[in-house]
This record gives sequence, C-alpha cells and structure tokens, in this order.
Amino acid sequence: MNVPNERKLTIARAMAEAVQQEMQIDPSVFVMGEDIGALGGVYGNTRGLLEEFGKERIRDTPISETAFIGAAVGAAQDGMRPVVELMFVDFFGVCFDAIYNLMAKNTYFSGGNVKVPMVLMTSTGGGYSDAGQHSQCLYGTFAHLPGMKVVCPSNAYDAKGLMTAAMRDDSPVVYMYHKSLQGMGWLATEPGATVHTPEESYTVEIGKANVVRKGEDVTIVSLGMGVHNALKAATQLEADGVSAEVIDLVSLVPLDRDTIRASVAKTGRLIVVDEDYMSYGVSGEIIASVTEHDISVLKAAPKRVAYPDVPIPYARVMEQFCLPNPDKIVAAFQGMNAA
Repeated sequence: MNVPNERKLTIARAMAEAVQQEMQIDPSVFVMGEDIGALGGVYGNTRGLLEEFGKERIRDTPISETAFIGAAVGAAQDGMRPVVELMFVDFFGVCFDAIYNLMAKNTYFSGGNVKVPMVLMTSTGGGYSDAGQHSQCLYGTFAHLPGMKVVCPSNAYDAKGLMTAAMRDDSPVVYMYHKSLQGMGWLATEPGATVHTPEESYTVEIGKANVVRKGEDVTIVSLGMGVHNALKAATQLEADGVSAEVIDLVSLVPLDRDTIRASVAKTGRLIVVDEDYMSYGVSGEIIASVTEHDISVLKAAPKRVAYPDVPIPYARVMEQFCLPNPDKIVAAFQGMNAA
C-alpha cells in the first residue's frame, strides 16, 4: 500500500525519535544505560539524544545493571519517568531483584500509593551467532511475572507509538525489541520492519493485537521477528491455495485474547510462532487462551513453532536449525491437516 508522503524509518530510528519528542515536552523523562550516550546505543535506540539533551538527561552508566535499574526505580517513585536500557535481555540474571522485586512489585506493595512509571527497554533474539548468553528472547519469563506491562514491536510504526505510550504509562513497561528488526548496518535486518512512520508524536495502544493479514483457513499468531516469518509462510501457503490470517500480538501484557479467539473461531486452526523456548512460554499461553475459551471452534489440534528447549548454540548451522522460520510454519500447517 502506498502512503502519501511516505517516511520510512528503521525501528532504531523510530525508538530514538519517540524518546526525543517525549523528552522535549516532558522534563521528567531521562535515559540511563550502558553506551547510550556518545555511542547512541549499541542498537541505535538513543542516537542523537546526547547532543540535544546533554549528560544530565542522557546518562551513560557503569556496567552495573543492578545499580542503575535500582536507581531508576527510585527515580520513578520520586516523580521522574526514566527510560533504562538493559543491553541484552540475557543479562536479566544479574539485576532481576531490581526488576521484579522492586520495579514490578512496589506499586502493589504500597497499596497503589506509589507509581513506578519507567520503561525498561531490552534487546532480544538471535540469528547472528552470538551464542547462549546474547541471543535469547525470554518473552515468557517477563510476561509470566505480574506487575509489568510487556510489549514487542515488529515494525517501526508500532515501535515509535509503543515507546511513546510506554513513557506516558504510570506502570513499569518492559519494551522488548528484536535485534534483527532494528535496521543496524552490522546486523542482518528484516526489510519489512522499516515502514512508514509519521513525524508527529503518537501512541499505539498497549494491549491491542493487530491482524496484519486476513485469511480464512488458519490463524498464525506471533510477535517481533516471528511476525515476518509468519507473513512469509502465509505467502507460501497462498501458493497452495491456503488462506492464512496473521496476528501480530504487539503486546504480551496485557494480552489481546479476544482478537486471537475471534480469528480462530473463523479459521478453525491455530499455529503459534515464538522465538522463545517451547516449554512454559507464550505459545502455550496462546493455545490455552483459545482451548479454555471454546475448544469446539478447532478443526485440528493447535501447533507450536518455537525454539527447542536447549541453550542457543554458537555455530551458525546449529542456531539456524533451531530458529523458527517460514518453512517450519508451513510444515506445521501440513502436519495439522495430515493428522
């Protein structure tokens, strides 16, 4: 679809622009993290902000995630609106007390008297041979734990709107962006993530999924990079006369179960694509949300295309073997009908 005065941005540029615009109108917003100042963020999410706002509001931190995330919790409770970057989601282990026992719980512990309006942005995903401590998604880990909203954009339009919405939210928001969608030159980037993005500030609703392709025969649900794999699989299936509907979750917490259920009620078949681990994750939650609501709508047992329950390998051929891809999604549909 052609957009008048089309203005395509990468997700990295869209995130930086959202932060820039919000910082211009709200002096309580500031950014902290490793290499987010002069470098502009490893993934480009804060590029250009130091030059405009200075070191007081764009704060490079020591390599101590527990310290600066804990500091952000205190700042948020004191009326500021910090945006904090955890460079890799895999690093959550060293600072999970600050994230979950402080950031996520303090509103509840205070009986709602204390707000924690902060954004924790963090990179997810593999595919570029960075091995088991720099390549996970861990969507289910954060979505499982109450007290935090969790979002995951698949394109630049949603990335900007979600970031603006997250900065304005009075709850802590975990903003999970996939490295392969960022548009950085040193990473292979999915072209479909770079889309028309308005220059003006706007928000995307947290908790609302998008039907990004309509279909009649099967519903494919995913998030982040998985959405692009699902769209490619839908194109392959179309060549065989199969009409696939693709849903981009956009938000994990809150989760838009109604959109998923309505789609499966129409198609009768469900495939969930998730780059997180297979067991105890988002894929199982989506399937449970449908089957517990009305199992009678299903014409076949649901299928999951997810990362196997193994640490992510360094060797490229092994990592690619494990990652979800369009061919695996097509095979899941074929297996569904053969059963």
